[in-house]
Amino acid sequence: MRFLLNTCRAYSTSFPVVTRYRIAQLGRVGQIENARQVFDELPNKTVDSWNSIIAGYFQNNQPDEALLLFNKMPEKNIVSWNGLISGYIKNGMVTEAREVFDKMPERNVVSWTAMIRGHVQEGMMGEAVSLFWLMPEKNVVSWTVMLGGLIHEGRIDEARRLFDMMPEKDVVARTNMIAGYCKEGRLSDAREIFDEMPWRNVVAWTTMITGYVQNNRVDVARKLFEVMPVKNEVSWTAMLMGYTQCGRIEAALELFEAMPVKSVVTGNALILGFGQNGEVAKARRVFNQMKVKDDATWSAMIKVYERKGFELKALDLFILMQKEGIRPKFPSLITILSVCASLASLDHGRQVHAQLVRSRFDEAVYVSSVLLTMYIKCGDLPKAKLVFDKFSSKDIVMWNSMISGYAQHGLGEEALEIFQSMFSTGMVPDDVTFVGVLTACSYTGKVKEGLDIFESMKSKYMVEPKTEHHACMVDLLGRAGKINEAVNIIEKMPMEADAAVWGSLLGACRTHAKLDLAEVAAKKLLVIEPENAGPYILLSNIYASQGKWNDVAELRKNMRARSVKKSPGSSWIEVEKIVHMFTTGDIRAHPEHSMIMKMLENLDVLLREAGYNPDGNFVLHDVDEEEKLYSLRYHSEKLAVAYGLLKVPKEIPIRVMKNLRVCGDCHTAIKLIAKVTEREIILRDANRFHHFKDDICSCRDYW
Repeated sequence: MRFLLNTCRAYSTSFPVVTRYRIAQLGRVGQIENARQVFDELPNKTVDSWNSIIAGYFQNNQPDEALLLFNKMPEKNIVSWNGLISGYIKNGMVTEAREVFDKMPERNVVSWTAMIRGHVQEGMMGEAVSLFWLMPEKNVVSWTVMLGGLIHEGRIDEARRLFDMMPEKDVVARTNMIAGYCKEGRLSDAREIFDEMPWRNVVAWTTMITGYVQNNRVDVARKLFEVMPVKNEVSWTAMLMGYTQCGRIEAALELFEAMPVKSVVTGNALILGFGQNGEVAKARRVFNQMKVKDDATWSAMIKVYERKGFELKALDLFILMQKEGIRPKFPSLITILSVCASLASLDHGRQVHAQLVRSRFDEAVYVSSVLLTMYIKCGDLPKAKLVFDKFSSKDIVMWNSMISGYAQHGLGEEALEIFQSMFSTGMVPDDVTFVGVLTACSYTGKVKEGLDIFESMKSKYMVEPKTEHHACMVDLLGRAGKINEAVNIIEKMPMEADAAVWGSLLGACRTHAKLDLAEVAAKKLLVIEPENAGPYILLSNIYASQGKWNDVAELRKNMRARSVKKSPGSSWIEVEKIVHMFTTGDIRAHPEHSMIMKMLENLDVLLREAGYNPDGNFVLHDVDEEEKLYSLRYHSEKLAVAYGLLKVPKEIPIRVMKNLRVCGDCHTAIKLIAKVTEREIILRDANRFHHFKDDICSCRDYW
């Protein structure tokens, strides 16, 4: 009987503690309604149970409900008042916390420290310092909070004076000082405190190692790492990232292989490290070896592919990621949008856009800018305009993207209208704006408008013309046949002309048969860009057209000596979310090459009936004079268009992308193909878009 009585007493005594714990637990996991139900059902509510439910409301960002309950409390202790202050501070309501602090019936060191912490967190260091020195009693936590605030504000010398005054310096305070000195680059001061520490935990060691790493002293960091008595995952990660950040990727790999537990974080860092050093295959090897991958792992590998020009592999990995059931998060979605823009993969771009809308990420101005760019580069200008119009608080990047988009699509009037609309919103144009506007004028032959805008840049808009603006003007005047005026622009430039300027002049001279001046421009380009094959080929064509075969031979010799090679022409088209790549002259690489060959033969018949003669239209833009008409027939853009005719439904435009500038023959051919097949064909080359429909191109043959 006595045993039963003791059991009941034990249960009765522990019941409030268990209940209080249950309320606190439910509040922490976000189940505040359930916590309130437990609280309301309590027959006898202790002050501790009141404190627990009030803390729960603060944890769930419901400070008003917390205050209502606080005011209803029949009995309050100092823990109740401190809880109210701490709750307000956790919700960023330091003013309300101060009002409570000022009317507290009594305060203890916890009350003062909480108020100091609140002011520190809000960056109100003046108030924090004043409170600290008014504090009647300070403990090690108070000193450490104040110290951390000064360090965070970069007031490292004040922090050191406070540190020296501390009656008790625990490991946290010392570690904070080490971190502060390292952040300021004062490694000797940091090391002095580290060496004087009576006891160091793993955090102190890792902080000192991280400090060396952040200040490019990775070898010193490694020596310290080697003598570190106990290492944790953070320590290994800090050391490994030190190697990746300074480009010593092999040392990072060696460390990674030695790690007792290979964390996802270190694997991700290694992938990015290999990627930054151009070791894409090794990055993928690490990716494949990782047994556990998170979204950041997939995002890192996709980013490596995207940054190093492996867009197709990035897209394939994104598709595999979704098949594996990994839901892509924001970084992955943004990276793949850039890939979609590069590949003009409109279907995947739309899919990513839908995911961003569902996650409400599309409401951010940065995301809208990326979406805008994606739709422009995919050739879907109406959709780009919808994104642009929908977003009310546009930044300068969005305005510039829309202007450049219209320019690339040959819509000069629309580009100028957007340019004028900027002023009604109070947006001030920058140098990028004027590159877009002048390009629009150049691509559409608006010489007068371009000249007026260029002349007013500095006087009206306070933007100093740069090299790229002069290149736009040379291009504008050169396209219009005003070669002398273009040369005059170059001669008056306040800076040295670069490759873009001479390239614009070369293009104009080639178009208007100014061969002597073209030779001058080409030779300038050879000096500026000796590894670029374009000027060699163009100069070779110029010499060949004049019968200067010795000069042609010498030029070829120089190309071989410098190992200069022409980039192969390649084009691609997306069909049912699969990107098909074509290379000039290499038709058999595609699994459906026989069908494409038959389509090309049928097109040849149709085009010849329409009066097309490739011999007469053969203009050497991106090829040398030895390239055969056979290869011309199988230029990559023609192969992609033929495949589009086979696979893309008639009501949908055929969208083709090319890595080089479209040649004159292909431009004429595709324009006729669009007419005889009654299809709309959109071609994006290295410079701009060409919308072919009804024997008309959007560039008006002015490209």
